[in-house]
Amino acid sequence: MVLLGMWLLYRIRGTLFIFTIALMFAYLLYPLLDLIDQRLSWKTRTPALALTFVLVIGVMAVFATFIGDKVGGQATQLAAQVRDPNFAKQVRAWSVMNVPVGEQIVEHYDDILALAPRISLQVLSASRNLVDLIIIPILSFFILKDGRRIRDSFLDLFEADRKAAQDTLFDAHTLMLQYMRALLFLCLSVLVTFSVVLSAMGVPYAILLASIAFPLEFVPLVGPLIAASIVIGVSAFAGYPHVLWVTIFLFVYRLLQDYVLSPHLMSKGVELHPLLVIFGVFAGGEIGGVPGIFLSVPVLAVIRLVWHHLRKRRLAV
Repeated sequence: MVLLGMWLLYRIRGTLFIFTIALMFAYLLYPLLDLIDQRLSWKTRTPALALTFVLVIGVMAVFATFIGDKVGGQATQLAAQVRDPNFAKQVRAWSVMNVPVGEQIVEHYDDILALAPRISLQVLSASRNLVDLIIIPILSFFILKDGRRIRDSFLDLFEADRKAAQDTLFDAHTLMLQYMRALLFLCLSVLVTFSVVLSAMGVPYAILLASIAFPLEFVPLVGPLIAASIVIGVSAFAGYPHVLWVTIFLFVYRLLQDYVLSPHLMSKGVELHPLLVIFGVFAGGEIGGVPGIFLSVPVLAVIRLVWHHLRKRRLAV
């Protein structure tokens, strides 16, 4: 029965991922909802919940209006530069200290350009993701609206050990709140710092690169590496003369992020040993691809928390 249950969970991992993202999005909104609910002091949380969603959607709309034009304009310029025949000649003449990867890029430059439209179409054809963007806020709404009833129904399954289950669930709830708050602040830090520093350094497409690095920060370990590669690669291809300084900035910022900001924002319960994080990222990638990588750290943190409670209870007995 256990193996059958694990197999079923694996088969529906895509659906579970959507519900997990909705849960994490709900945790992002929960502090604002709780604050508004305390101010309103109504019998039901529905008005506070509706006001929370209106405020969040409004902030996102203002942010998209403020930065969307710049990002769209820089993306158009970058696409036009890539399509420019003169730029193609520069790429064919380009070499990175005879590195084989660079030679392969130069050799297959025309093939890469030909594949770009097809890749874009494949991304758009996988527009189940666009549907998910609509479903996830709806699921988050119901999770926030009926979260207490769901919690009580879940605790009813542990009648004999209700107190222990309640304590574990409360600690997991607190852990997820702290993790999502820290992750949001880290991502916003990347967006603001990259926008300001790259713009001050005169890096082409600075706002576009910062907006790409912002969501990638949500993906543990792999996301920041991909973001750094994109920033360095676009800077080099755009002809920026100080790519070395960009690389130094990314390296220094990553050190500050990992050893100053992240330990300050993450609670002790969320912090995991780097070896465990690396293992979780690779294992999550093997099991569920990019969604598995994305969920690896919070899943490991929750497993560690549950194990701590089970061990504590065993020692008490």
